[in-house]
Amino acid sequence: MSEWWTYRPADLLMFSLRVYERLFVLHNQTIWPAQWLALALGAGLLLALWQSRAGWLRLFMPLLAAGWVFVAWAFLWQRYAPINWGIRYVVPLFVLQALLLLILSRWRGGLALSSRWQTSRALGLALVAYAVFLHPFSALLHDRSLAGAEVVGLTPDPLAIATLGAAALVQPARWGWALMVVPLLWCLISAATLYLLGAPGAWLPLLAVAIALAARLMPHE
Repeated sequence: MSEWWTYRPADLLMFSLRVYERLFVLHNQTIWPAQWLALALGAGLLLALWQSRAGWLRLFMPLLAAGWVFVAWAFLWQRYAPINWGIRYVVPLFVLQALLLLILSRWRGGLALSSRWQTSRALGLALVAYAVFLHPFSALLHDRSLAGAEVVGLTPDPLAIATLGAAALVQPARWGWALMVVPLLWCLISAATLYLLGAPGAWLPLLAVAIALAARLMPHE
């Protein structure tokens, strides 16, 4: 029997980086051409946050909630959980996040946005813009083709980052903090997984967490 101290943290994972990357390729092939719809909805969310219109926010927050449910079922449960047993315990958190988004978007006097330009607002919008338009190209950073691109609303990382950006903007602050918990936890899980697999983009989810926390801690008027 091998000595236990010869094991590395990466040995705790039951899959390789190649297998992990292949998940996104197969996922994209299965749901094509839903990527175009997801990108359009992501752009709509960014526009709603940019315009600071409560009516648009009530429209797009339920759509964001639908993204959390879809990713929980179609990606985490059907594709990721079979190779990573711990993911089955994450799926309920994604569903909880969806319920929270749905409830707060319909809560009377629930979520509001500031229309004033300030650093916190710029950071939150930047996170959403990155998640929608730039994160799919992180596949190139991993030496993958765009066939394995991670699209907002269809895969967990850009979905969590976009939600962090939105949560950094909404008022009152207590609801913003509540909306940040699950996506923050996922970004930490994702960063740890990418690090253990030796992927070059492990720092991206951590940077998103740092930016979201900085934006949320800044004064909102």
